[in-house]
Amino acid sequence: MSSDKATAQAARRGRPTGDHTAKREALLKAAASVIAEEGYANASLRKVAQRAGHTTGAVTYYFANKEELLTALAESRFDAYDAMLRAGIASVDMRALFEEWLALSTGDPEFWPVMSQLLLHARYEPSFAALIERRNARTREMQASIIAAGQAQGTVRDDIPADLLADHLAAAADGWMMMIPFEPERFTPSRLRALIDATMTLIAPAPTA
Repeated sequence: MSSDKATAQAARRGRPTGDHTAKREALLKAAASVIAEEGYANASLRKVAQRAGHTTGAVTYYFANKEELLTALAESRFDAYDAMLRAGIASVDMRALFEEWLALSTGDPEFWPVMSQLLLHARYEPSFAALIERRNARTREMQASIIAAGQAQGTVRDDIPADLLADHLAAAADGWMMMIPFEPERFTPSRLRALIDATMTLIAPAPTA
């Protein structure tokens, strides 16, 4: 998009005042809150604006429509997760990675309710599904690289390819995080620690004879 066209669009939408980054983040947070409580279908731009304490015009300045807002929300969720994985690549600490992975859910009760709604929407919207596929592929590559580094160091079993281990570990952690909001009595802090301990045992190299 040319700068003249972008300027014209901004003028039509009405340029809000103040910290633009903070306002954009506030709108994404409001969108997540509305989706978590009312579902994707009921997350209108008007409701998001009301939740954030802004006008609908302020929302459309940052996001032209609901699809653009949801895309930005999904991207922000993947960005946060990728940042966590980048730190994991540097440390190659599988236990710490799993603990941070689970903290995404236990620390943010809206994380999986929102992601489940976005994933459901992707089933019926090809362009949004392509976004999810692209970001998931990047995530899997980062996960596999961390596991491969652990295998090279001798801290992770190497009899299973890194990409297959990454898929198994992702499925386990995603499954736990998906159910934590519904079964908090099952996923107590002590049991989560036990689950992580069991996972570390499963991926540890076999003891030598």
